[in-house]
Order: sequence, then structure tokens, then C-alpha cells
Amino acid sequence: MDIKKLARMSLESRSLSYSPYSHFSVGAALLCKDGTVYTGANIENAAYGPSNCAERTAFFRGVMDGHRDFRAIFISGGASDVPDEFCPPCGVCRQVMREFCNPEEFSIFLVKADDEIKEYKLCELLPLSFGPDNLA
Repeated sequence: MDIKKLARMSLESRSLSYSPYSHFSVGAALLCKDGTVYTGANIENAAYGPSNCAERTAFFRGVMDGHRDFRAIFISGGASDVPDEFCPPCGVCRQVMREFCNPEEFSIFLVKADDEIKEYKLCELLPLSFGPDNLA
């Protein structure tokens, strides 16, 4: 896994954000276990509710292509050209991650710049999670 390359991909994905209301652009790069990478950007809507986060955009693109095994996601976001804070995923995105990922294995990388990266496991950001195994 090329951490710097994937971090850069998340930063570059922010340029595709449609965020005319919040002016807060978010980019994501989702790494599949086979090495495929899907990018995403947040897409806002005037009604707010129909908006979609960058993380979910990347996941939905991957799932639509038949992927179900994911290794890590890189997330960057902010109101400025270069993020000056780490941008953690919202609760809805964390739940989508839980649907497809093992909480102890899936890594979430928060990116401020190529060399400013923090790594978390999904279980750290979504403790006591509810997932498909709860319904078995």
C-alpha cells in the first residue's frame, strides 16, 4: 500500500466536490483488497438531506463494480485549498464502512497533507458497532 499516493488521491479528489453551500470539500480514496482504488467527493444538494459524503460515494462506486473486500480509506476535507484539520468520517459513513469491512482490520487514514496522516481502525471510530453478523 502506497500511503502517500493514496493520501494524494484523497486530496486531489476534493477538486471534484460539489459543495456550493458549505464550501467544505471532502475527498476520499478507497483501497480494495485486490489493489483497486475508488475515489469519491462530497456532493451537496439544496435540500441538504439528499447530499452524499465522499466516503459513501467511493464505497458505492466500488460496490457497484462488484467489490466487497476493502482494506483502507483515505479521507481529506476542509474549507481551504489545503486542509488544515483532520476530517473524520460522519456516523453514517462509519456505518456504511461497517457493512462491508471488518472493524478490527479496516484502516481509516485521515489526511491533512501528504505527510500529515493519522491512522485509525474502524473499531476505534465505531465501537460496539452493529453489522451484518448481528443479524445472522
